[in-house]
Amino acid sequence: MSSTTRANTVADDALALQRLFHWEAAEPNRVVLTQPLGGGAVRDYTWAQVMDETRRMAAQLQGLGFEPGSRIAILSKNCAHWLMCDFAIWMAGFVSVPLYPTLAAGTIRQIIEHSEARLLFVGKLDGWDNMKSGVPAGLPCISMPLSPPNEFTRWEDVVKATAPLQGKPVRAGSELATIMYTSGTTGMPKGVMHSFATFAWSIEGALRRMPLRADTRMLSYLPLAHVAERTLVEHGLLATSMRVYFAESLDTFIADLQRARPTAFFSVPRLWVKFQQGAQSKMAAEKLARLLKIPLLGRVVAKKVRAALGLDQCTLAAGGAAPMPPELLHWYESIGLPIIEVYGMTENCGVSHATLPGVQRPGTVGKAYDGVQCRLDPSSGEIQMKSPGLMLGYYKEPALTRAAFTKDGWLHTGDKGQHDAEGNLRITGRVKDLFKTSKGKYVAPAPIEDKLVMNGAVEACIVTGANLAQPLGLVMLNAEAAKRAEDSGGRAAMDVSLAAHLDAINARLDPHEQLDCLVVVKEPWTVDNGLITPTFKVKRNRIEEVYGPMFERWTNAHQRVVWQ
Repeated sequence: MSSTTRANTVADDALALQRLFHWEAAEPNRVVLTQPLGGGAVRDYTWAQVMDETRRMAAQLQGLGFEPGSRIAILSKNCAHWLMCDFAIWMAGFVSVPLYPTLAAGTIRQIIEHSEARLLFVGKLDGWDNMKSGVPAGLPCISMPLSPPNEFTRWEDVVKATAPLQGKPVRAGSELATIMYTSGTTGMPKGVMHSFATFAWSIEGALRRMPLRADTRMLSYLPLAHVAERTLVEHGLLATSMRVYFAESLDTFIADLQRARPTAFFSVPRLWVKFQQGAQSKMAAEKLARLLKIPLLGRVVAKKVRAALGLDQCTLAAGGAAPMPPELLHWYESIGLPIIEVYGMTENCGVSHATLPGVQRPGTVGKAYDGVQCRLDPSSGEIQMKSPGLMLGYYKEPALTRAAFTKDGWLHTGDKGQHDAEGNLRITGRVKDLFKTSKGKYVAPAPIEDKLVMNGAVEACIVTGANLAQPLGLVMLNAEAAKRAEDSGGRAAMDVSLAAHLDAINARLDPHEQLDCLVVVKEPWTVDNGLITPTFKVKRNRIEEVYGPMFERWTNAHQRVVWQ
């Protein structure tokens, strides 16, 4: 589908800049952004204040003389000024290039150089000292409020010295709005191109399944460089004028949640697991389960658990970016917080499938959104889809763009799937993640990994073992569990717990899938060492490259739990 055809699927007044001008005129005094400033202080921004700073920065960018369509990069954690940057870039006639705020210096340089960014906004960051060498020498930079100390031009000074851009400059739906570099579990990031129309169509489709409204409150903390946060938070804000709160830091996250009391909340599975573990650390899982089953008392207990999580007012909870283990979904349903499972990818604006609010279908990602077509390749089982929200292509990569689509225009997702009797989509793994053991049997790792990660000590895991007699599991412990395992008594207890977990999993697997052992790795898997992506996905090929030479030694140890 061409970009022109996509542009015709949405009305002009649904496009991003038109929405900004609408809210500026219709609700100038409405508070829409709440930004923590540190030490418990916060600042609220109305539409009038947002647009005043946006217009002034847009005027500054236009005054730099860049040609229309120039790329402007944003390197920052989520904050009010991240959105203002994006709005100003669009208003000035340019294309935004968001970078994950946890990237290594080498990846920052690669993206800036590949996108040919003409300027970089530097905002709120935790690891700037390790990042700044990735900024090419001579690249103009503007320092956003809350940024680490630097010598760049300050946002506040620009706003103070620059008159606001006048009028209502708009962009056609077919115009390129942004290049989003995928975090990718293999290879270097690819620049996914989206237009104003693809985003506008996608948020309209998402809102028909997940009704955000003007009175919705959301906490923005997952990277705005990620498509899910970009679509739901940024474009959800533009569509509805909802209230967006920002998180200050990991240390203040609970306080940030308590402040926002979000009515809609989106998280990746890894964090939903952490929230569950936090609740269970205050009350044994078995005791909590018993209390929840008691009439009347169970409802009181469930409400207290939700309040402790800061989610007592949440009426719309969603999870995505990776499979949600069914056990996890059941647990949240038991405390009165059923989670919608969503499925999408950067290439389709994150809008493909979702379960229905109030209709739990654990193990599936529900049905396709209205306007999304889905099919399964008969030979490989690959999920392929079509919608007006599909990317324009990969920036400067025509061969990769062609390879991303079938000859008849369907997007290759790379995921394998099945449909149940109701038409719900079940994701069974990655097409390329399947591996064959030395016995000639294929193993799909994803369903086994879903079970492994449910152990409270496990932070991340992979199942691997191509050409071995049996697969094996590699697990990284969370910080608390790793600390407990530092002494011999703690490690012995962990051995027993992990071995029991392994036995319980193997009892539910076919013989060829059963894990030979669990290997507890010593080195944390981080973005910095290249073993996970900024969205917490394990880079399978990199893990296998690092640990592969030790696989046979570990399996030959004939131990159920092996410590690296």
